[in-house]
Amino acid sequence: MKPNPLLKKLGYSETDRLVILHADDVGMCQATIPAFADLWESGGISSGALMMPCPWARAAADYCRAHPGVDMGVHATLNAEWETYRWGALSTVDPATGLLDEDGFMWQSPPQTQDNADPEAVLTELQAQVRRALAWGVEVTHLDTHMGTVAHPKFIPAYLQTAAAAGLPVMIPRGDPQIFVQMGLDSESAAAFAAFTTQLEEQGLPLLDKIEFMPLDRPEGQVEVAKQKLEALPAGVTHFILHPAADTPELRAICPDWPSRVANYRTFLNPEIRAFIKNRGIQVIGYRHLKRLIEEDDHR
Repeated sequence: MKPNPLLKKLGYSETDRLVILHADDVGMCQATIPAFADLWESGGISSGALMMPCPWARAAADYCRAHPGVDMGVHATLNAEWETYRWGALSTVDPATGLLDEDGFMWQSPPQTQDNADPEAVLTELQAQVRRALAWGVEVTHLDTHMGTVAHPKFIPAYLQTAAAAGLPVMIPRGDPQIFVQMGLDSESAAAFAAFTTQLEEQGLPLLDKIEFMPLDRPEGQVEVAKQKLEALPAGVTHFILHPAADTPELRAICPDWPSRVANYRTFLNPEIRAFIKNRGIQVIGYRHLKRLIEEDDHR
């Protein structure tokens, strides 16, 4: 595959390795907010994304408003995955939209949403989430996706339309079919979507080379895991996901994977990781850099 044109646009060489250190699930619960704040203020992350339907989204938005320049996107949320801690949609309480289960909450799993939700209802919900973030004073830098649910042929148009209307970059990798197979598409759909992303890139949409993530099933040894994953980054732009959260009774009650979320937080708060990134010549950027490119293209 050809080098990512983003590298040249951002002033880097074709062999440079760029990484967006990204905190997912901000505002999902209270424990995510101090974790994000600590990591942002220490330089342990370069971006994050808000789960707008969740109970603590307003408090997270308050933090963004009090700290101008925070690189915060909207984490397109179409699922409420936990057993006892749930949320509904912003845009509707109508079960006919297919967005909601029999209890009035978003479905727990991506396949349930993909099987049931009407694409127009998904579009309306994504637009509502972006609008609310903007109304709460968040300088939204991008639109990414919770649990990859929008990575489905019938939802991708809504995802792209919502982002384009707000002038936001998206979390979409470049045209490698295998990446889309790993995201859950069948081989035929993956090939078609890979061809589609190539067209998007030719139209100037900023795309990623890789999506990497810290594990949520292995809390031990995460400093070494992070180093191995960072060392293996390819040339281009990588969206590197972690799910940081402080260790609180609330987090423990909500998430069976809470030890790994706490480990994600403590690992990237560790100055050893920042030193490792610097020593390996890895360049840390945020989505604000990509949004700026879109704004520049719009003014040409």
